[in-house]
Amino acid sequence: MKSKVYFIDLRATPKENLVSKLGRLIDIAGLSETIKERELVAVKLHFGELGNTAFIRPVFMRKIVESIKGVGGFPFLTDANTLYAGTRSDSPHHLTTAIQNGFAYSVVNAPLIIADGLRGKNKTAVTVNQKRFKRVYIGTDIVEADALISVAHFKGHELSGFGGTIKNLGMGCASRKGKLAQHSTVGPKVIEKKCIGCGDCTSHCSQNALDLVDEKAVLDSKKCIGCGECIIVCPNEAIQIQWDQAIPVFLENMVEYAMGVLKGKENKTLFLNFITNVSPACDCYGYNDAPIVRDIGVVASKDPVAIDQASVDLVNSEQALPESCLKTNIASGEDKFRGVYPNVDWTIQLDYAENLGLGSRSYELKKI
Repeated sequence: MKSKVYFIDLRATPKENLVSKLGRLIDIAGLSETIKERELVAVKLHFGELGNTAFIRPVFMRKIVESIKGVGGFPFLTDANTLYAGTRSDSPHHLTTAIQNGFAYSVVNAPLIIADGLRGKNKTAVTVNQKRFKRVYIGTDIVEADALISVAHFKGHELSGFGGTIKNLGMGCASRKGKLAQHSTVGPKVIEKKCIGCGDCTSHCSQNALDLVDEKAVLDSKKCIGCGECIIVCPNEAIQIQWDQAIPVFLENMVEYAMGVLKGKENKTLFLNFITNVSPACDCYGYNDAPIVRDIGVVASKDPVAIDQASVDLVNSEQALPESCLKTNIASGEDKFRGVYPNVDWTIQLDYAENLGLGSRSYELKKI
């Protein structure tokens, strides 16, 4: 049986603006069936790194908060601290960043809670007994919430091909220990002939695993935690992942963590993907490149696999924007994410999630 994925485009009229249309989408997708009165509802999103502007607009989050309150729930906006050095690596900086990016209580009408505590150590072990992990470590406040609404900005990602609902759950809800466990196989290597000794990678490494020796970057694999930030910041592509070994394992790690997040919340979850500002890389960076396709709309579903599959299909059905980083796969129907990251097979995460019973890649798209 095909899973239902509900879709709104970005058209609006004097009778219904886009914010109201979003509220209608959430209602039709089954919000009232997901949340009971007085339940604490974790609304998982990405607050965006300082300098990044591609994240979901706070005004849309306020509408989601209002809808949750309308069915009797008590929502809080949440995320977990990051593994890499940045403006969200501990709760004080994370909350400050969220507020500076527009997610203050006065705007979104909900409190902000960082799910894994002051320094990312507030974690709960969840038993999954799968191929990669027996137990996964999730931010405690997400585990203890009565219900979970995932609100993901759908975009490209350098390790997973794209980032949508599954990544928002598996990576986004993991504690620092959990993030480290997922990244443990992502070991980059330095291509010496491409390195110009600029030092950008050394200044961005949170673990001091990179150093300049004779004007070339040198990686200490014992210190490296596999966060992958150096890969993006290098202007000459001198730092690369050992793709054939790292990516399939990383994607399966992420899916098993998503499984842990959803465990115990059967019929208590709802997922949204905003297919807007479809930037080629994650919102974790302090910038965002031009979007690869036009703004498409918002999808909602109770199936985390189907919603990501539908989102990929909607993006790939588009013609690439002329000013984006895409040089190949620019035509309608061509794989935009493989165009940006040709070494990443994003289908692995969907196939594995389907095999674990998290959802179905088969879906019916119902336009609202």
